[in-house]
Amino acid sequence: MSSQPNGSEPSAVANLSHFPKTKLMFHSGAHQQTYEHQTKMSTIYPFTSLPQGDQSLFKAPADAPNLLFGVTTESTIFHPQGGGQPSDVGELSILGDNAESRPSQTFKVLTARMSASSPGIVIHFGYFTEGHVSSHDLSGAPIKQLVDADKRNLFSRLHTAGHVLGAATRTLLEKRIDNFDELKASHFPDSAACEFQGLIDGKYKPEIQTAVDELVDKDAQVQIAWWTKSDFKERGLDRLLPSDEDWKEIAAHVDENGEEVVNGEGQDVDDEKTRIRVVNIVGAEVYPCGGTHVPSTKGCGKVTVRKISRQKGNSRFV
Repeated sequence: MSSQPNGSEPSAVANLSHFPKTKLMFHSGAHQQTYEHQTKMSTIYPFTSLPQGDQSLFKAPADAPNLLFGVTTESTIFHPQGGGQPSDVGELSILGDNAESRPSQTFKVLTARMSASSPGIVIHFGYFTEGHVSSHDLSGAPIKQLVDADKRNLFSRLHTAGHVLGAATRTLLEKRIDNFDELKASHFPDSAACEFQGLIDGKYKPEIQTAVDELVDKDAQVQIAWWTKSDFKERGLDRLLPSDEDWKEIAAHVDENGEEVVNGEGQDVDDEKTRIRVVNIVGAEVYPCGGTHVPSTKGCGKVTVRKISRQKGNSRFV
């Protein structure tokens, strides 16, 4: 099943598991500032036919049309919400071969999420602006993806800024704060924050702000790379290594640039035949990260630490 015409009720719950994983174009360093991408339709399902786990990923805004769908494509430039970063939004334009066999239609993407029922599949949630779906089978139809460039740039700036704050704080306080470590971060515009292990007194805020300003002004490159476990160990960055279980979940058979490589031994995960994606703020810090970023730290703009709060042995910067 690849499409349901005119929003008719499906006869069975959608099953995405037999489709290949979505190729994540935004993972490439070359596509951090790419906002348009052409690919092909994989599936389209009415929202109510998706597995409950996938339906729970999206709560439609009050002004959204009643007829919602979940669309999957062979590859995507849309960053799905995750890793503290919001989802990209935008449009999918279905490109017609000709007006009779495959009319052009526009699908408004309200959010994108990694499928809960079929890991590795990105679902684009939204609606058709024409209010209906062509009765023709859309599986394999050419799709032009258009990401809202202003929002992507904002989310990228916030994500890189979070890493800049983490790197500056670690450099300044790692040896001065008991049990210091970086914990988690939010890169949402209305709730951007970074959390650290250890009690960081407010007296450090001016020093932290100065360190952040210096790293931004340095205009350090922000590079995307793919590392093996040995790459981490050889650089003395064992502390950044995910657990073996997590490694198996996120590692891929790719080269150092993220390009897929053919593995003659099948898809078994091997420590030195798979890699994970890292973001390297050159001269500062490296982070395992799947998000989008600006090319250099100056692209963050002004990064301001407004407040430091402390609770249960941890500190939160906003």
